[in-house]
Amino acid sequence: MAEIVHRLPNGLTVAIEPMDSTRAVSVGVWIGVGARDEPAHVAGVSHFLEHLLFKGTPTRTAIDISQSVDRVGGDINAYTAKEYTAYYCRVPARHAALGIDLLGDVLTDPALRDDDVDSERQVILDELAMDDDSPEDVVHRVFAEQVFGGHPLGRETAGERDSVRSITVDDVREFFAAHYRTGNTVVAVAGAVDVDEVVERVAHAFERMPAGDSKTERDAPDETGSSVEVDDDTEQVHLVLGGRSISRTDADREALDVVNHVLGGGLSSRLFDEIRERRGLAYSVFSSSAAYVDTGMWSVYAGTLPEHAAEVRRLVGVEIERLVADGITADELDIAQGYLTGSYEMGLEDSGARMSRLGGQLTVLGALRPIEEQIERWQAVTLDDARRVIARVYAAPSLAVTLGPRSARQRGARVRSQA
Repeated sequence: MAEIVHRLPNGLTVAIEPMDSTRAVSVGVWIGVGARDEPAHVAGVSHFLEHLLFKGTPTRTAIDISQSVDRVGGDINAYTAKEYTAYYCRVPARHAALGIDLLGDVLTDPALRDDDVDSERQVILDELAMDDDSPEDVVHRVFAEQVFGGHPLGRETAGERDSVRSITVDDVREFFAAHYRTGNTVVAVAGAVDVDEVVERVAHAFERMPAGDSKTERDAPDETGSSVEVDDDTEQVHLVLGGRSISRTDADREALDVVNHVLGGGLSSRLFDEIRERRGLAYSVFSSSAAYVDTGMWSVYAGTLPEHAAEVRRLVGVEIERLVADGITADELDIAQGYLTGSYEMGLEDSGARMSRLGGQLTVLGALRPIEEQIERWQAVTLDDARRVIARVYAAPSLAVTLGPRSARQRGARVRSQA
């Protein structure tokens, strides 16, 4: 059965996709505000709220919420992105009302107690410290900061230590009141459900949510940073190379997906084959792209032993130069199209993926793109399309961030100067 999109009288959007092939239900609430929408002095407040909403309401404690979900074998969680915040719950279909009611309660009437803000602040600071202990996370974070200059898109979604320490309970409450409104929210439900019952249940569970749009005006990034070398006592050298890309609604978006897969998006990609399979110089090497409402970012990552760092960076440069000079082949186009369409179809097998498709598209695009249309868009990409997006994205100047022992970088500089 096709998905149904219903607008409630209070302005809340409800999207439902009944599924006969599952005994589960996934419920998601997507708020159209994320890390890029935060004032600098409260950077990380969206992520802070993501933690705090599960701390309880006037009628449910944190343990009440977790026990309710555990009691039926479900799960509940949330995450913060650059342009939205998502809360979700998956339960057996016979407990669909529980999932909707729980999310409705925490998203419309959270306690936001002073003590909870202070205790969760420590949890978030631990989370930031954990991320700092992951060199792959650090090198990608520094890379994003450089690609977007001083723009909020380059910030870590969890914020910085200083801003997390300084966020007050009033900051949290004011941000919640300003942005958690019906016109800025999508409730997405997928699974073994009855459409009318879901609409009625959502309307009741979210009746306390204030009406209004409250969407933030967004400015596109302007400045770009520069290449950076980060000295760190790691066993590997971590390299990220890339730059700005295109927005999610750009006509070349699917062509970029194809090119990214050819370069480093799969097991048959050029980077994986050349650097890992043929030469054994890295365990992890891949390319990726991210798209936002007004811009995007592409990157190549590799982690390698210090003695191989200079050669890996050289090979990444060679493959990008070859991509710009020669484009991709007809066989590579066919493989990439098969991968993108096939993995997309298989990825929609469970209710969680279907729910995420509904909530994500309605939040960032404002409409649903039919599955068949998305598949056709990938299948329609031509070699000329690939050449055009390569010239637009990969031929432009790029920057690199390297993290690792200083001695390894110095050895790499000597190797390059001799080449």
